[in-house]
Amino acid sequence: MAKRRNLELMVGTFVALGLVALFFLAMHVSNLSLNTSGEGYLLQARFANVGSLKVRAPVTMAGVRIGRVDSVRFDKDTYEAVVSLRIDATIDSIPDDTFANIFTSGLLGEQYIGLEPGGSTEMLRDGDEIVHTQSALVLEQMIGQFLFQKAGESG
Repeated sequence: MAKRRNLELMVGTFVALGLVALFFLAMHVSNLSLNTSGEGYLLQARFANVGSLKVRAPVTMAGVRIGRVDSVRFDKDTYEAVVSLRIDATIDSIPDDTFANIFTSGLLGEQYIGLEPGGSTEMLRDGDEIVHTQSALVLEQMIGQFLFQKAGESG
């Protein structure tokens, strides 16, 4: 009887650990995390179109994640999207002429911001704005432009 109880206890523990592991895997895959300490500093960037960029989307430089999108809001005065980027505190030397581009990754079309550093000796600080931006490419617009161009050539 004691052997059976020990076996049931071990199986239950194994199943519980498996469920915890699945939970953390799901959190990692969905770009969510339990760490919401808000460490780092904020930068702003304005885009004409952010596509489907979401809060918590990665911010990368040279393919390495250096931060996350903190918020996305609409500026009703300039009719632009204003994106707040939370950059890790350890990354403290981003030139002020850096370019911010919205890219698409993966099969699901998840969007992220890629930073390309410029050559300036002045660095961005907390609250600064990235001036050079490139909006997201919207597939529907590209197809429409292509079809419009082909229609113009044939007519």
